Amino acid sequence: MDLIVSPREMQDLARQWRREGRIIAFVPTMGYFHPGHLSLMEYGRTRGDRLVVSLFVNPTQFGPSEDLDRYPRDLARDTELARQVGVDVLYTPTAAEMYPPGYQTYVTVEELSRGWCGASRPGHFRGVATVVLKLFHQVQPQVAVFGEKDYQQLALIRRLVRDLDLEVEVVGRPIVREPDGLAMSSRNSYLSPEERARALCLYRGLCAARDLAATGERRAAPLVAAAREIITATPGTRLDYLGLVDPDTLEAVEVLKGAARLLGAVWVGSTRLIDNLLLKESP
Repeated sequence: MDLIVSPREMQDLARQWRREGRIIAFVPTMGYFHPGHLSLMEYGRTRGDRLVVSLFVNPTQFGPSEDLDRYPRDLARDTELARQVGVDVLYTPTAAEMYPPGYQTYVTVEELSRGWCGASRPGHFRGVATVVLKLFHQVQPQVAVFGEKDYQQLALIRRLVRDLDLEVEVVGRPIVREPDGLAMSSRNSYLSPEERARALCLYRGLCAARDLAATGERRAAPLVAAAREIITATPGTRLDYLGLVDPDTLEAVEVLKGAARLLGAVWVGSTRLIDNLLLKESP
């Protein structure tokens, strides 16, 4: 496995692979790998002749009071895990290389950035869209793999690719969960044992809504209320948002027709966690 830091070196290698007719699969990450990340890499390994994983804690997607400085990092551990999966290149650019002095160009996906996490984290998705577009130019993948846990991000990247005519297939992969259902996240490392137990309220709330939908309930209000009741009854937590949305536009829906995504975010102590479930209309 090669370690590359320079954007120019990454781009030159990607161009060489493309000239050779290679298919490049790409998994963008912020590191501190867990089994969810590794599952994306394993899938990417099946989709390309070459697999590139980026590891970059992107400063432009963090707000002034967010956890950029304390975001978990362990490059040596991540390097070994990537090697075990069969990654061809671990790409680790620095912030100075990604955003050199005088940098002033940003990308905004207007509507999909507004609600949900976009409302709670102003500017977050501008940073996400910008860094993903830069990484696509540097890595030049034909296939890019993202996890469905960050569902709004996935929808935004799909829209970015469509709107800017990028020749990249964006693949969303299922959430990987702990045995008790908690969605795997690098930020889970912030949780104390007591907070870890409380954090399950989000998944349990989403499951309650899914179970209610399975009985034939199609109205969004009762479905969302079923999830909210479990979350708000859990001490030491604070609900950020909860909504049943169209899977593509992320606009709130009033009635479940076919399928929709139930999105949620909750604060557990000082840690903010997100999760979502696909709800399907009961026959």
